[in-house]
Amino acid sequence: MIFLTKLIKNPSATVGFILIFLVFITCLVGPLLTQSPFLTTSNRLSPPTREHILGTDELGRDVLSRIVLGGRYSIAVGFISVFLGLICGFFLGTISGYYGKIWDKIIMAIADLLLAFPGILLSICIAMVMPPSILTPMIAVGISTIPLFTRLVRAQFMSIKNHPYIDAVRCLGANDLRVIFLHFYPNIIGPIIIQSTLRVGSSILVAATLNFLGLGAQPPIPEWGAMLNSARPYLWSAPYLAIFPGLAITITIVGINLIGDALRDYLDPRIRKGI
Repeated sequence: MIFLTKLIKNPSATVGFILIFLVFITCLVGPLLTQSPFLTTSNRLSPPTREHILGTDELGRDVLSRIVLGGRYSIAVGFISVFLGLICGFFLGTISGYYGKIWDKIIMAIADLLLAFPGILLSICIAMVMPPSILTPMIAVGISTIPLFTRLVRAQFMSIKNHPYIDAVRCLGANDLRVIFLHFYPNIIGPIIIQSTLRVGSSILVAATLNFLGLGAQPPIPEWGAMLNSARPYLWSAPYLAIFPGLAITITIVGINLIGDALRDYLDPRIRKGI
């Protein structure tokens, strides 16, 4: 509770929480409030009206309903992909940073090989060998984030591995699991939380890119990136088809990044002390 109180005092966090709260509430209860189901057909390419607040698409479907439901898929992809990358990265980074030796060389060689590719290019390559589905962006983006978390966790382990208190705990007879879970993880969790929060926003953007390229959710699933792709032929005649999904992506990513920046300011002792 004290943590949230101090975090809310940060203007960036306040704005970020408001934006994310609005996005989450809209995605949760929006389908109950919209007048038209996302598959219902009406007048094609109708501009925003009282009946269709954000207009209708090329098939006469309500844009607002599709954006609201598409938000569920887009946000789920962002969080699940980061969770997958975090779990795998935590495991590999722990082995590499704590045990070192041959394990460190093998894991870091693989991580460096994957990091040689830009994250979005690696995600595209992975998605191309998988059948297009709503799960494809989750897996592709999740795999592309594994080396980032692996190197981060390893670096945190290496920074405190030789501290005297770690040697003291070992001398008292603590086994490896006790040392790792009770003395390593509590001291490295701050940077991990910050990086995870910031990665959610970028993962949503990369997932939207994959869907835009047709490598993810397939019609009639309403996903923000796929909606942008279907809006390309109508950029001049019906620009709202691209504007509103683009705004949804922008607002979500900005809100998450603002929260991530506020977490960094709060959890990083060097920033708090003004060093």
